Amino acid sequence: MTGEPARVRQMWHLLEPLHAVLYYAPAAFEEAAALGYDTGERWASYFAWRAAPLGAVGPAEVVRTFHSFAPAMVGGYVPDGWATAAPDAVLAARLRAVDRSYRALFGDRLEGPEFAEAAALARRAAEAAGQGGLGAAKAPGPGGPGVAKAPGALGGLGAANSALPWPDAPHLTLWQAATVLREHRGDGHIAALIGAGLDPVEALVSFAAVGAAAPAVFASRGWNADEWGAARRRLQERGLLAADGTATDAGRELRAKVELRTDEEAAAPWRALGEAGRERLAELLGEPWLAVIGSGLLPSENTLGIGKV
Repeated sequence: MTGEPARVRQMWHLLEPLHAVLYYAPAAFEEAAALGYDTGERWASYFAWRAAPLGAVGPAEVVRTFHSFAPAMVGGYVPDGWATAAPDAVLAARLRAVDRSYRALFGDRLEGPEFAEAAALARRAAEAAGQGGLGAAKAPGPGGPGVAKAPGALGGLGAANSALPWPDAPHLTLWQAATVLREHRGDGHIAALIGAGLDPVEALVSFAAVGAAAPAVFASRGWNADEWGAARRRLQERGLLAADGTATDAGRELRAKVELRTDEEAAAPWRALGEAGRERLAELLGEPWLAVIGSGLLPSENTLGIGKV
């Protein structure tokens, strides 16, 4: 892959780890526990951290905007999580969690000019993301569970995070910009999946089929064996999966088109920043990216397919 899609995907790969520390850092679990969440496993805090910009929404909205999670799993955490802590309290706590996590990861580098410059550039890109919108995608036909309109048509996580006030500290600005940009990309990815006629569980099955991650990794999204098997059969009937569960040529082609459209939907902020600004931000993000990857906080294999797609 070359040209603009490659550059857009590079920025996602650089920014995603900076966002994702929220879901794995010890400080984040400590802040979640202080709010009253069960931190024996990570999902109670994950759904709270990520959904809080939407407000005290119900499970249907989280299913729609998160897209890949089984409705039954979402229902186990939403809306009960808002009885533990209101969204405003969660938003304040997640910034505290990021502040503590970044200080542990980056130390005195947070006060340097490089972080301030990176924050300013990333914020410019994120503000450009907030000014645009994704078009409505055509929903797939009947047969799959959890089919919904694309978040871009109704307002998704990108827009919700764009509407939040900007923090003052540069390192928190950088994290928030990374969050806006990754959720904006995610909204576009959902639009691409829906446009390709892939419902939430089919999206995961087809992604596993091209080697993005092992099927066991995708089990974290809560779909049971019957739901996974039914999705495999639907994809086989469309000629997208072979009998052994691997992607056919048509399946690989479809997933490649999904990823390309995702890059296209995510490109506008980087065009607004300009090539020189994007290249400078990529340069500035190199050292923080290495620090996060080298910390061991993040799983080696993930459902996003980073490093595989």
